Amino acid sequence: MIRSLHILDHSIPLHSGYTFRTAALLREQRALGWETFHLTSPKQGASSGPIEEVDGLRFYRTRSRSSTLSRLPLAQAVALMQRLENRIEEVANDIRPDIIHAHSPVLNAIPAIRVARRRGIPIVYEVRAFWEDAAVDHGTTRAGSLRYRASRWLESRAMRKVDHVFTICEGLRADILARGIADSKVSVIPNAVDVEAFRPARPPERQLLRKYGLEGNTVIGFVGSFYAYEGLDLLLDAFPTILRQEPATRLLLVGGGPQEENLRQRATALGLDDQVVFTGRVAHSEVSRYYDLVDILAYPRHSIRLTELVTPLKPLEAMAQGQVFVASDVGGHRELIEHGKTGMLFRAGDAGSLAAAILDLVRQRERWPELKANGRRFVEEVRNWRNSVANYRAPYLKLIGKQDTGD
Repeated sequence: MIRSLHILDHSIPLHSGYTFRTAALLREQRALGWETFHLTSPKQGASSGPIEEVDGLRFYRTRSRSSTLSRLPLAQAVALMQRLENRIEEVANDIRPDIIHAHSPVLNAIPAIRVARRRGIPIVYEVRAFWEDAAVDHGTTRAGSLRYRASRWLESRAMRKVDHVFTICEGLRADILARGIADSKVSVIPNAVDVEAFRPARPPERQLLRKYGLEGNTVIGFVGSFYAYEGLDLLLDAFPTILRQEPATRLLLVGGGPQEENLRQRATALGLDDQVVFTGRVAHSEVSRYYDLVDILAYPRHSIRLTELVTPLKPLEAMAQGQVFVASDVGGHRELIEHGKTGMLFRAGDAGSLAAAILDLVRQRERWPELKANGRRFVEEVRNWRNSVANYRAPYLKLIGKQDTGD
């Protein structure tokens, strides 16, 4: 039996692609018969205590403290890593792990490396994204800035110091190898879905259709966080073209985030207030009801380093739900989607190409059953968490010196 200690930025009950992936990985590792332990950084925020049970998983929490000095960016990062390192040491003394498994960002990897080296146990690092690229999109830094270069240097240094590197897709793996990390030291644990957790889309609820004025219309939709890289501005720009040719069409945007006010203003400027519905954030337990309202999902991500390298979960979730969708042809989407078979791709950044892709689907409803069936089959047979988590087995066993019995 393997005892692994996972070091995480944050976890459930917070909702994000990061936390959902984590929960799925941990449950599948346990299905292999391994013991998993889980520790979150101070960025988890307030919790009910030093140990918290969530959905059958026990999380060790790291207390968050603030001081005048720690408000400075560099001092804040140093203080966070020191608190996390102390907590890792404390938990490791208690559980005696065989291996420490740090997950992005590098602020988790550095303290985990220190503890692992002191204890003489293997350390692996799972790179889910390059967070300096996400910071560029969020506007907190710019490409090539001192902060950007420092973060990139720290990531590369951490990858050189750990015993093995895991990552989530081939795009990130190629970038890691380009930094001089040995091919044999890098494994991909692809994004996937728990197929059984996703039910096929059901007929929409009439009450919700009436509430949002969607009755009698083809509904184009997006469900998620409104970040700039998601390309929802492009979707709004494409929508007038769609309406001119298919007036009985509405756009449903479910969620919220940093770009929400900008998107609302853009919709007004385009004269789309009566055709675009902003629902605001909805409870996670209610999300499936809103997916049911949508005929065609749209994932119009812009082409930036982040989206070219990183595969998202949303198209896989759409396939699991048996829904049709269009997506930009950024690298992260191309790695998941077979154009014309499991989904439809359009030229990233091109509002005309996006409008044409949606209009083609609106007018070719006879294709929908095949697209839905192909997508569902893909996640059932290929992109499921059991297949993905199996890729941990060989590196883990090699590092801790155990023989693979195939159990």
